[in-house]
Amino acid sequence: MTQISLAKQGKTTAQMKQVAKSEKMAAEVIRKEIAAGRIVIPCNPVHAPLPLGIGNGLRVKVNANIGTSREYCNLKEEVEKANVAVASGAHAVMDLSTGGDLDAIRRRLLKTVSVPFGTVPIYQAGIEAIEKRGSIVDMTADDMFSMVEQQAKQGVDFAVVHVGITKVSVERLRKQKRVIPMVSRGGSFHMAWILHHGLENPFYEDFESLLEIAKRYDVTLSLGDGMRSGALADSNDRAKFQELLIIGELVEKARKAGVQTMVEGPGHMPLSDIQANIQVMKTVTNKAPYFVLGPLVTDIAPGYDHFVGGIGGAFAGFCGADFLCYVTPAEHLCLPDKQDVRDGVVATRIAAHAADLARGLDRDVDASFSAARENLDWEKMFKLCIDPARAKEYRAKRSPSEDTNACSMCGNLCALELVKKYLKNK
Repeated sequence: MTQISLAKQGKTTAQMKQVAKSEKMAAEVIRKEIAAGRIVIPCNPVHAPLPLGIGNGLRVKVNANIGTSREYCNLKEEVEKANVAVASGAHAVMDLSTGGDLDAIRRRLLKTVSVPFGTVPIYQAGIEAIEKRGSIVDMTADDMFSMVEQQAKQGVDFAVVHVGITKVSVERLRKQKRVIPMVSRGGSFHMAWILHHGLENPFYEDFESLLEIAKRYDVTLSLGDGMRSGALADSNDRAKFQELLIIGELVEKARKAGVQTMVEGPGHMPLSDIQANIQVMKTVTNKAPYFVLGPLVTDIAPGYDHFVGGIGGAFAGFCGADFLCYVTPAEHLCLPDKQDVRDGVVATRIAAHAADLARGLDRDVDASFSAARENLDWEKMFKLCIDPARAKEYRAKRSPSEDTNACSMCGNLCALELVKKYLKNK
């Protein structure tokens, strides 16, 4: 049975207890929130990852995307990137591979990571349609559903499904004067299929079959943000909210069917639009966990989009987002490498922690670090900080003179040492 089905029956699973312990909350609170669909634990028994709670009242979590492209495919590098992501503190990893032997890549990565693992099944369905029939739009409905089940059997813990891309939402998009009509790859697959065939999105039309697959393997469905804005000018428009209203109805259906769901969000969005977006989403979904990309709060910083996403992610987390999909410095430019992955994870972890602090969580950690700083206790500071390796690297880069324990910025002019010598000893 699924986590949500067991929770509704009043049963507290081992995964719920572990989440409660890590979050320092009562297990009964976790169970009730899972039963209500406000917390999810992506946990396909085939993969059996470390239990991770995402949602209402919990710490903000971080996801790292990896994967090959049709331009560049190197499985060894993807395995290394997966390991780097987890070692840098990512709570979950998604495989977005589109090049190479996709099943083999997924199996290897599932064996590599012990954290929850996600995919976008429509990618492989579309690629196989190209290889077998010549075009993405030559996918069949059976291709789509079969791919979701195939990946679920392999152990995928959460799967993105673009159920809000429907004939109605595509028509709304046609009427919308967007700068960039669509940037979601999976969303564009469905949009093209709908327009080519003149038929409804099979995932929406036969949502019950999708729920049956998800329930069979306890796969958490991440209801994809196919209409997310790819430019600030397109933020919070009618096309986006049209899709969100559709997704809100499907969240309720999933909960009743005993399937865990979370909802994906933007995207490129000015800071001033983030709070309204999250409030609307939480209202129409009755506080479903919200999984956001960034958000990216300016369009003009390629090469630094991990900073841009960190700024947006910190505010989004404060406003109620639950799960931040990292953005790397390579965003919009190229396939990321290991260093990009590391930089993206660390930047997003900082954003998540900043959001948690603003929500009143983990302030004791910063208080302990501040006490260590006041005492110039470098080892404790390194132990508590988000990226100890980087901190140690800078500390060693330009060591202070032997007559001070301060850093080489101030040396024997260190305010902390002067205060200790004259203020505290008087």
